[in-house]
Amino acid sequence: MNASDGQVQIVSTQDIISPSMLRRWTVVMSGALLFLYSFMQLNILNPIGIYLMRDFGINSTQLGYLSSMHFYANFLLVFPAGLLVDRFSTRRFILMAMGCAVISMFGFAYSSSIWMAGFFRFLSGIGGAFCFVTCIRLASQWFPPAKMGLAIGVIISMCAFGGMLAQAPMSLLSTAFGWRHAMLVMGGVGILFTFIIWLTVEDKPSDYQDVTEVGERKLEFWESIRVVLSNRYNWLGGAYISLMNLPVFILGALWGNLFLTQAKGLTTAQASNTISMLFVGTLLGAPLSGWISTSCGRRRLPMIIGAGLALIIISGIIYIPHLSPSLFLFLFLLLGLAVSTQSLGYPVIMELNSPQVTASANSIIATVLMVSGFIFQPLFGWLINLNWDHKMVGGEPIYSLHNFHLAMLILPFGFIASKLIMPFIKETYCQLQYQQKD
Repeated sequence: MNASDGQVQIVSTQDIISPSMLRRWTVVMSGALLFLYSFMQLNILNPIGIYLMRDFGINSTQLGYLSSMHFYANFLLVFPAGLLVDRFSTRRFILMAMGCAVISMFGFAYSSSIWMAGFFRFLSGIGGAFCFVTCIRLASQWFPPAKMGLAIGVIISMCAFGGMLAQAPMSLLSTAFGWRHAMLVMGGVGILFTFIIWLTVEDKPSDYQDVTEVGERKLEFWESIRVVLSNRYNWLGGAYISLMNLPVFILGALWGNLFLTQAKGLTTAQASNTISMLFVGTLLGAPLSGWISTSCGRRRLPMIIGAGLALIIISGIIYIPHLSPSLFLFLFLLLGLAVSTQSLGYPVIMELNSPQVTASANSIIATVLMVSGFIFQPLFGWLINLNWDHKMVGGEPIYSLHNFHLAMLILPFGFIASKLIMPFIKETYCQLQYQQKD
């Protein structure tokens, strides 16, 4: 259907993307190593947070601000990153972002003050600003629309695997060698990832055709910004994803170990393994959500069900007393499966925008996502500090179950809000749809 008629246009790129399936997956998954590594950095303070408070002499609120420096950088740069990636080489931006991420990892390991650590945490956020939009851009150029739900699900799974690396493995390394040496090991992993990306990633297939070659008028720079910012579905989709992602930002990235050890009585090792299950659930659930969504031809229904299940599960985690360690593992696995339906928000946004602004549209999601990170991480720390009795043991603060109950209310209220958003998001029926007027 002709876009100039102002009607809904459905564009299939099946006939214009022809490389082998193995090559497609190799390129996209190699590019997603940046997403994996950035997400590992985002979550890496969780297992070492208690050591940072001790070594830098800071409290929970200050730790929350230190962690949120990553989100501040993301917030400032992710929208410009989307505009740049839509117009220039994706591969170059991935390599530059990996460079920032690796330097920040080594720099944080050698930080001698909270200010120095904050600088390198901010630098990690600069690299992280490009991680999502580059992956989405690669996927949109290497896969046809019908496969995007699965492709994005796999990308989110790799991101979840990065979160897993930041939990039990980082906890074990920190316990055995100290958190600084553990960070150096993770910096070495980043160098390896950079080499793999340099070898394998290409911007697009050799026979890829830009959408302007198949009938759509090319958007000018400022026009594309207007189109992206004025599309309410971009903001609504970003809000849904950010609210469903709160367990990852709050429990996975920073406060989960402290909550499980001090409020629920788990050991440090049990807590790290439990938080890892949140990422295992997301790793499994993201491609499963994409497959279910594609099979039933719906996006909104799985997203609504996921929010409802997440609300029930987090309520059990917070309020059911005397749960066994094995039951915590199971509940966090279920929570990861439930919140993984957030991955469907990304293809929804892609299906409601022109392919010309794929990265820019998804940068709106990332912007809203980062706002939730730098608001709710420090807020959680402030809430547990609100009625704290200032009890310290070995230089480490000790919080009560009551302190955590107040802060954990952020999560169920977030899931309720995510359900309320869904009626305002258009169902796409798993098809690429957009309207353009001359």
